[in-house]
Amino acid sequence: MESVWSKTCDIPGRDRLKGEIKTEAAVIGAGMAGVLIASALQAAGVKTVVLEAERIAGGQSRNTTAKITAQHGMIYRRLIEDFGHEKAGQYARANLRAVEAYRRIIEERGIDCDFQEQRAYVYGNSREELEAEAAAAVSLGLPASFIEEPKLPLPAAAAVAFSGQGQFHPLKFIKAMAEGLEIYEHSPVKEAEGDLLICPEGRVEAEHIIFACHYPFVNFPGMYFARMYQERSYVLALEVERPLDGMWISAEEGGYSMRTHGGLQFLGGENHRTGENRRGGCYERLRRKAAELFPGSRELACWSAQDCMSADGIPYIGRFSQDRPGWYVATGFNKWGMSSSMVSAMLIRDLILGRENPNLEVFDPGRFDEETLSAAVAQGAQAVKGLTKRFFQIPSEADSEIAPGQGGIVFLKGEKLGAYRDKEGRLHAVDIRCPHMGCQLEWNSDELSWDCPCHGSRFDAYGHLISGPAQENIAGKNKTLP
Repeated sequence: MESVWSKTCDIPGRDRLKGEIKTEAAVIGAGMAGVLIASALQAAGVKTVVLEAERIAGGQSRNTTAKITAQHGMIYRRLIEDFGHEKAGQYARANLRAVEAYRRIIEERGIDCDFQEQRAYVYGNSREELEAEAAAAVSLGLPASFIEEPKLPLPAAAAVAFSGQGQFHPLKFIKAMAEGLEIYEHSPVKEAEGDLLICPEGRVEAEHIIFACHYPFVNFPGMYFARMYQERSYVLALEVERPLDGMWISAEEGGYSMRTHGGLQFLGGENHRTGENRRGGCYERLRRKAAELFPGSRELACWSAQDCMSADGIPYIGRFSQDRPGWYVATGFNKWGMSSSMVSAMLIRDLILGRENPNLEVFDPGRFDEETLSAAVAQGAQAVKGLTKRFFQIPSEADSEIAPGQGGIVFLKGEKLGAYRDKEGRLHAVDIRCPHMGCQLEWNSDELSWDCPCHGSRFDAYGHLISGPAQENIAGKNKTLP
């Protein structure tokens, strides 16, 4: 399952890190956030290297729907109520600046990345709530307007539209931005201590270290594992007779996301917390909805994305922790990775250069308000649940019941394990314990993976690491039974 972006853009490979490097700044992660941060620092005269565990844009950036917008769903009324008008304004201004920064960079550098200016809409069934959201956005200086009877193939009472937003091909953009940057691929950071980053074949000493690796793999300090969870969503690229104008997101849980690209219609949805997809069928349900909304459409690609969801709906961008003054973080983008990546580049650049940035406070990773503490308690309960399931949950199926091409949790030779039966009928057993913090993994039947419901790490059917915060394969991945 490859995204349209992966199918249509190939980024040249880079060497892995070998030996020792001393530099001013080191960025962990070469996705959209990491590349933009490194580019901003280098443009400001800060010598910067980037360390990537796999390939440039090989993680979440290749699976985004790539909407460049300050329209983030039904957020601005809530931000004003929860944080006050000033902080809500900081969030709004930072994201508007991000949209303009993309437009400026693309124009100045002449980057061919299919950029198109678009209106961004949030649609829903409550006219009253959407009117209130439009008023809140306008009060913050956002280019918002209330829309009656939006032109959609599904029921919607009204919508809020943001003018002057954009969409693009993210990998074409990253490919251009990565040129001239010192990036090392296949160089996962295994340890971070003070100003030192240790990779399998080398190490980097840096005055400034930036964690732009989607989900920080260092648990303490910072405790980001207690303040975030990860969520998966699914996308179809459809050939349709008449694609919709604009970019759309639902105001309601379980709604759908839509945008176009090169005459294709994207339809996204079926969101769920990572590790909570036991019933499966996400792609099939999305396909049924596509047939209903766009009769006669033809599917050209399908893929899924994973997003870090912060406790209060605001990203963590800034200093990693008071205990690590030379560390910085960009995470918790809440499905808005394009604008949040650019916000991260501008804020972290200004922090490192000692510049004043008027929009910094609202994104401060050190905030521990009531919402954050409440979410931390909920996350703790989720982790306890994941741990206790390992010891007390009895597997619901026998290994003989696992069909070819599927997996499940079973008892094998007196041991509770995850088992996957390949298409030839062989059973492959893995330790069901996530190496990150010990939670019980769950089988994802749509994507044939073992997923952690606590913190979102994922592994393929044979136990190889797909994404963190875990940094290792599942223990016992070589166990194979006839």
